[in-house]
Amino acid sequence: MTQQVPSTEPELAGVRNFRDVGGLPTVDGRRVRHGVLFRSGHLAHATAEDAAFLASLGLHTIFDFRNAADQKLEGPDVELPGVRNLNLPLSDPADGAEFWKMVRDGDLDQLREILADGKAAGRMIASYRKMIKERTSEHSQVLHALAEDSVPALMHCAAGKDRAGLSIAVTLLALGVERDAVLADYLESNAKHRRYKVHRGGDAATAYSPEVMELLSPLFDARAEYLTAALETIEETWGEVDTYLRRGLGVTPETRERLRDRLLD
Repeated sequence: MTQQVPSTEPELAGVRNFRDVGGLPTVDGRRVRHGVLFRSGHLAHATAEDAAFLASLGLHTIFDFRNAADQKLEGPDVELPGVRNLNLPLSDPADGAEFWKMVRDGDLDQLREILADGKAAGRMIASYRKMIKERTSEHSQVLHALAEDSVPALMHCAAGKDRAGLSIAVTLLALGVERDAVLADYLESNAKHRRYKVHRGGDAATAYSPEVMELLSPLFDARAEYLTAALETIEETWGEVDTYLRRGLGVTPETRERLRDRLLD
């Protein structure tokens, strides 16, 4: 049986993993406001109808966390009138173009060497940890932009799962959203209708074979262990979220309060 998109979500033909993160609860009893913070996969394949829907959201800023290799493979985002597009490349868990060339070429021996026996999940965990420790400037820029004037906003990467997922999680933590709710929202990317569709051609007979897809599976999953590793990295490096925000990202209590005023009910 085909899984249906919940009726509360738009069914976009060319954009995967789109959702409004409104409604998530904070520890002090507030909720994220609907219609101010959205997340999705890339917008390069958006249809005219998809673009019309996105334009109707009144977006101020689209944060695109893809790198140049992603944009070359997938194409640029569809242009929406009056919307600012801000490209802030974050690290790619799959190492971009070189990795996907290996997949297209069907190099099974090399894929087994780097992905088999838990190495793919380990790769993802290492990537999440690295994004927390090394991308403080980008995450700071996102939070400051949201606090000033950039809402409603849409955050996306390629699949809307890892780089966008982590940036959304950091934003939600800054808003004081409950940890369980942050994790639950992250895991929503596993829903069948949200999962990334591979559109990367390959002529090799082994490209996208069942074995290759099995090896790649951890890269397409949103796993609790990935986000947990990021949160553990915050605690190991800065001690707690408040210190991470203040010292790691340079987000003052005043900026955080402006962020909460803009994004919370």
